[in-house]
Amino acid sequence: MNIENLLTNDIADILIVDDVAANLNILGFILKKEGFKVRPVPNGMLALQAAEREKPDLILLDVMMPEMDGFEVCRRLKNDPNLNEIPVIFISALNDTNDIVKALKAGGVDFITKPFKAEEVMARVKTHLKLYQQSRILQEQSKKLQELVATKDKFFSIIAHDLRGPLGGFMSLTELLANELFEFTPAQQKEMNMDLYNSSKNLFNLLENLLVWARMQQGQIVFNPVQINLRELVAESILTLDDAIKKKSIRVSAQLPDQLIVFADSNMIQSVVRNLLSNAIKFTEKGGNVTLSQYLTENKTCVIVVKDSGIGMNCTMTANIFRLDANNSRPGTEGEQSTGLGLLLCREFVEKHGGEIWVESVEGTGTSFYFTIPDKTVID
Repeated sequence: MNIENLLTNDIADILIVDDVAANLNILGFILKKEGFKVRPVPNGMLALQAAEREKPDLILLDVMMPEMDGFEVCRRLKNDPNLNEIPVIFISALNDTNDIVKALKAGGVDFITKPFKAEEVMARVKTHLKLYQQSRILQEQSKKLQELVATKDKFFSIIAHDLRGPLGGFMSLTELLANELFEFTPAQQKEMNMDLYNSSKNLFNLLENLLVWARMQQGQIVFNPVQINLRELVAESILTLDDAIKKKSIRVSAQLPDQLIVFADSNMIQSVVRNLLSNAIKFTEKGGNVTLSQYLTENKTCVIVVKDSGIGMNCTMTANIFRLDANNSRPGTEGEQSTGLGLLLCREFVEKHGGEIWVESVEGTGTSFYFTIPDKTVID
């Protein structure tokens, strides 16, 4: 975004600090004429309060003021992590080299001596606004680059570690069956075949999540919201997890109205529900409980809750559960593989709908995942 865009689309907010009312009026007139938003304040303390209340894009700061001079105001601004990036231009009758150096050491980016000229003020203001905007753009690009690096690292971590483990176990089982099949009883063969089936299903789910996540990062997944019956969608998701549910004798119940209609992308919401249910089953002991329920907020937002009676998580794990750069993989109660990738997909899909997702958990007691679907229609 260039300076012209900054001034037309996002009107620059300039804070003027001077104890002389005439200077505030003159500077305000010059800047308002150019279309800037101007906030004049007569002293340093009010300037700090005004900056904290609403962060300006640039500050014009007088040096000689009672109680707190401009140097001290600037130093306090630069010591505040929320305000230290704001460019500060000093405007003062002082023109000694030592004063200018002192202003720059305090954190100022420029120094204009009084009496000032309108053309000089505008030229320097526009220059430093442009530099400030370019700095913000670079910071945003750096943040996105860090996210891309984290995405790449997560991708290779899954391939190198989380995918390699299940594949190794799968290969060992197939090798055992190929070389020593007749040494096993029919019951043992059946059990090993079931292990192979479960292993292949876990691998398939992992690969599916990995490919969907990669496509999501590249913007290749089409968002297609339609009216869907949430109870029916949940029933389908539970059915796909039937083997895991029966194996651990877990009681899964869906406490939803018969006709809860939501406006959402069916594939995305089903992926969210399936991943959260799978996660709950994975970290719940045999004979435990998993429930899926919903409630409506005051503004009619639909909140879906997946609650389990499982092993739970500590506060460190819950704080990092949706972070891409954190290692959230841990085995389930029966040694089930987990990468944390499914929860990242859940976050992506929920946020795509404009919703939120969060978790509450007590270690040793259980976990509840919540997510919202903002746009919905409820049919009684």
